Amino acid sequence: MLCGMSFNTFGHMLRVTTWGESHGPAIGCVVDGCPPRIALSEADIQPFLDARRPGQSRHTTQRREPDAVRILSGVFEGKTTGTPISLVIENVDQRSKDYSKQATTYRPGHADYAYDAKYGIRDHRGGGRSSARETAMRVAAGAIARKISSEVELTTYLCELGGDPIDRAAFDPQAINHNDFFCPDPAAAERWAAMMDEARRDGDSLGAVVECVATGVPAGWGAPVYAKLDAEIAQAMMGINASKGVEIGDGFAAARLRGSENADAMRPGGEGPDFASNHAGGTAGGIATGQPVVARVAFKPTSSIRTPVATIDSSGAEAQISTTGRHDPCVGIRAVPVVEAMMALILADQKLLHRAQVGAGLGE
Repeated sequence: MLCGMSFNTFGHMLRVTTWGESHGPAIGCVVDGCPPRIALSEADIQPFLDARRPGQSRHTTQRREPDAVRILSGVFEGKTTGTPISLVIENVDQRSKDYSKQATTYRPGHADYAYDAKYGIRDHRGGGRSSARETAMRVAAGAIARKISSEVELTTYLCELGGDPIDRAAFDPQAINHNDFFCPDPAAAERWAAMMDEARRDGDSLGAVVECVATGVPAGWGAPVYAKLDAEIAQAMMGINASKGVEIGDGFAAARLRGSENADAMRPGGEGPDFASNHAGGTAGGIATGQPVVARVAFKPTSSIRTPVATIDSSGAEAQISTTGRHDPCVGIRAVPVVEAMMALILADQKLLHRAQVGAGLGE
């Protein structure tokens, strides 16, 4: 769906528009299409923002932002009114002077050159609009989406960091929120801490893979051909800063299987079929099957690093840049709440679309 030429809006029935820059006075969003009479307050949103908030461990940026959200509209006497919900978060810990070098010198791998090529002007302070700071508003909007699709449970975690995957046999969901990495494998979390310390000492960064599992998605959500549920998820995840790949279910591993291995065999069940496996990641033909919807998102290493990298300046002359300032040595860590928020937004949107086409009850 085209949402204006600046493309700051996404969604169909549930539409989210974000605004603001990393070093501007505030960032915000407008959530339109939320059904009325849903209980909502800042306290419902804040815990998810706290999970994404910077400066919570030595492995993330040390920028200190409380990320305190305010609801400006769309809620009356503690309930949504069906009108646009406007949310705002003030920026309180900007250090724009840290970015003086990149005002005229492009950081390879970042959006500096691309923004100049497109607009002929850019806000170089912290990356401006291209900063991951924008994702705070996706997390805030995602908290509202969870209220709409409350039958769905989301579990999101890092499953790989710096090329080192978790041990699936050691998967402990209780461990996810008890280490610095949203990691379900405590032994992997210990290894990752050492890897992060080494990368930080070297002035370098690491990539990561985030996995999100949505259980309770009713069979029937989604649409065929041009609005497939898995395609909507992939588009949403690829819109997150630094994401470079998305897999649904087995993803690329499915290409290495035979059809007899990849088929999710079905047998009669109590409510719908019992599946012998979930290689497809909870979708078939773009429509939910009732199984867990599984998505993995690959995040590249942070582009802003202290290690000097060859580049050019805005005049086209040869240059070299070593990025100072406060940055995440691995953007994948704080991307975990963002991936979960995007999944929540897509599923809430799909629920509303499903209800609009077939009515309540059918396929639910």
